[in-house]
Parts: sequence; C-alpha cells; structure tokens
Amino acid sequence: MRGRTWLGAALVLGAQLRALWLAAAVEVHTAKEVVAVNGTNQRLKCTFSSSSPVGQQLSVSWNFQPEDLGSHEPVFYYLKEPYKPPSGRFKDRVTWDGNIERNDVSIIIWNLQPSDNGTFTCQVTNWPDVYGTIGEVRLRVVQKVNFSEIHFLAVAIGSASVLMIIVVTAVVICRRHRRKARDKRLEVADTEW
Repeated sequence: MRGRTWLGAALVLGAQLRALWLAAAVEVHTAKEVVAVNGTNQRLKCTFSSSSPVGQQLSVSWNFQPEDLGSHEPVFYYLKEPYKPPSGRFKDRVTWDGNIERNDVSIIIWNLQPSDNGTFTCQVTNWPDVYGTIGEVRLRVVQKVNFSEIHFLAVAIGSASVLMIIVVTAVVICRRHRRKARDKRLEVADTEW
C-alpha cells in the first residue's frame, strides 16, 4: 500500500509540473494574413511573450513554405545577433527589423515577387521556455492594391487637410487685404485733416 501512495504522489506532482511547464511556454503573435504589392517591401511582424526574462539564449527562426507546397526554406535566424540566409530565394532580400528588448522579432522582406506567396513561420525559444506556439503569416503578393475603405479614408483625410490649408490661407489673405485697406483709409483721413 505504501508503494501505491508514493506512486500516486509522484503522478500528481508530475502532472502539476507538466502544467507549470506548459504555462511557461513562449507565446508568439503574428498577423494572420498580409497582402503586399509586387516589387514593394513588407514588414512581417512577429512579437512574443515569455514567462522567463529575455536572456542570451533567446533564438528566433523564420521559415517559408511556398504556396505550391514545395520544401520549407530558411528565411532568417537570430541568436545574440541576426543571421541572414547565405543562399536561397531570400538571400540579400531579408533584413532584421526587431527589437528584443520590446519582444519584437520582426523582419522585412525586400522586393516582393509572386513566388513569395506562401506561409512564413516565426518560432521563438527563450530558455527555459523552449516550447510554445509558432506564429504564421500568410503572404499574398498582388499586382496592384484594390481601392479599399482605408484608401478612401486616406484620400478623405488628405483632401480635408488640403481644404483646411486653402481656407486658412484665404482668411490670412483677406485679413491682410482689409488691414491694408483700413490703413489706406486712415492715411487719406489723416491727409484730409
């Protein structure tokens, strides 16, 4: 009977430690889908949270899975400093744009091409938090951007700004003109006296 009690206690302790281990995992956050125009640059944002303080052992891996389900390709690696890929489609086309102190491990892909359509994965390990979620960003490279509500809003704000500048300029010009006319009337009135 004594052996069963010991075994039961060990199982309970193991379950509690496993629950604590899973709670200590790194959580990775990304945009789920990004649309970019062919030939432009795009920042792929990836942030993380960890129950452990960020240390020297923090590593980040970015990988790419093309839409045609070809093999995974390494895109970028970070361990104490950023490492660009020495070969492949992203050689000389990817730049580190993260800030480890702010839990940001983002990258920029330069000169996007239709062959860049696919899923980018961002994986962060921060010892002892070596397990956790893997962030995914689906990138769609398009020939041109559709006119959306955001573009409409940008045009509306720009137009309103230009209209305000025109109104302010007109008010300033009218005031100057009135001031000159008043000064001229005062001069004429002074000369008549």
